[in-house]
Amino acid sequence: MTNQAFETPDLTLALPEIWLLAMACVVLVVDLFSNDRDHGPAYWLTQLTLVGGIVLTVSTQWGVDASTFSGTYVADSLGAVLKVGILVLAFLGFAYSRDYLRDRGLLKGEYYMLGLFAVLGMMVTVSAGNLLSLYLGVELMSLSLYALVAMDRDSTRASEAAMKYFVLGALASGMLLYGMSMLYGVTGSLDLAEITVAAAELDDRRFLFLFGLVFMMVGVAFKFGAVPFHMWVPDVYHGAPTPVTLVIATASKVAAVGLFLRLIGEGLLPLLESWQHMVVLLAVLSLLVGNTVALVQTNIKRMLAYSTFNHVGFILMGFVAGTPEGYGASVFYALTYAFTVAATFGLVLLLARKGFEGDHIEDFKGLNDRSPLFAFVMLILMVSLTGIPGTVGFYAKWMVLKSVVEAGFVWLAILAVIGAVIGAFYYLRLVRYCYFDKPVGDGPQLTGSGGFRAVLAANGLLVLVAGIFPGTLVAICMAVFL
Repeated sequence: MTNQAFETPDLTLALPEIWLLAMACVVLVVDLFSNDRDHGPAYWLTQLTLVGGIVLTVSTQWGVDASTFSGTYVADSLGAVLKVGILVLAFLGFAYSRDYLRDRGLLKGEYYMLGLFAVLGMMVTVSAGNLLSLYLGVELMSLSLYALVAMDRDSTRASEAAMKYFVLGALASGMLLYGMSMLYGVTGSLDLAEITVAAAELDDRRFLFLFGLVFMMVGVAFKFGAVPFHMWVPDVYHGAPTPVTLVIATASKVAAVGLFLRLIGEGLLPLLESWQHMVVLLAVLSLLVGNTVALVQTNIKRMLAYSTFNHVGFILMGFVAGTPEGYGASVFYALTYAFTVAATFGLVLLLARKGFEGDHIEDFKGLNDRSPLFAFVMLILMVSLTGIPGTVGFYAKWMVLKSVVEAGFVWLAILAVIGAVIGAFYYLRLVRYCYFDKPVGDGPQLTGSGGFRAVLAANGLLVLVAGIFPGTLVAICMAVFL
């Protein structure tokens, strides 16, 4: 029997997660005893929880480089940046969702509780220092999202999307776990720091290491929705309630960046030459499939689903470089893309009402005549997603392209630029509809409360300001890795 000293965990490092877990339980209990049909107490407590999580994350983890719980939890600047992004995106998602869910009879306290647990899983994932805690974070996020997709039990489309998501997600999780088990079998450790050291000293165990790496790459690619592990994305985006689609399209993508960086980008960095080719293949396939299929979509949620592959390809290109600059460019790209897409889904929700989803591209015809403000917001978002110079989307693409060119993948950068040019067609088509086409009749009328519209306008303004003054956010993302 070995005598191993017990290490008292430093709970202050994990305060954001502890706060979120405690408040999720509070939200559940408060909503249980609340008589408010609109679940106002649960909503405001949820938003307070997210704001409190942002404050705790910045105050306890920015500029810190420490671990606790025997190395299973890591507190550092990378985790802080990704967590703040996840929390702000979740705040926007809840703010946009209230009117939509109320109109359809889906506004329940369980929605807020499941949303908080999904966010908690994302936060645990990006702060994991151990294979076990990493997998627990991924599964907590995934199981919560499965339930949220299936919220509308009267919708056959939502039920079908939830089943596809669950079955394919379980398969991907199994592959991820199998790959992790191979790493544990080779190294005898679950600690990512020890696995990194072992990866740098490979000898006759290299085949088993690479065997596990392949399976883990499949699991990570599924969480990104990268081609060819993308089968679930269009159906889930289209079938899930739009507020749930918003969370999957934004916050979960930021969490996937953390998953890749913790598990492969940092944990298996000594095997860069091995996994670099896998990531290049995923990026190329994502760029090709995303841009070509998005061209023919008439539903904006499905268009955004296929265009996601294009943006995932850009994020993966930053990882290909395997350098601090490349990783910083990917984090910047993921955050700016997520906030832009969050506002885009907000505009879809702005047109939605009971019995009408407002998710067809033609529904935006003549939006400028009905609301010049939100037509301008749509203009900003689409121009940014296209990557036109002067927008935050341009700076994000430029940073990624610069990193891959410096890594020697000039041909990949050229392919990405061609893809961005193709993407301009389906993005700018929405701008044309908003400003130059006339709707049938009066067109879909704008809905949403004053608070909803104020948050949406602020979200659009944030994207505009980030394009005019990108320096601060770029510096933050780069400082994480330097």
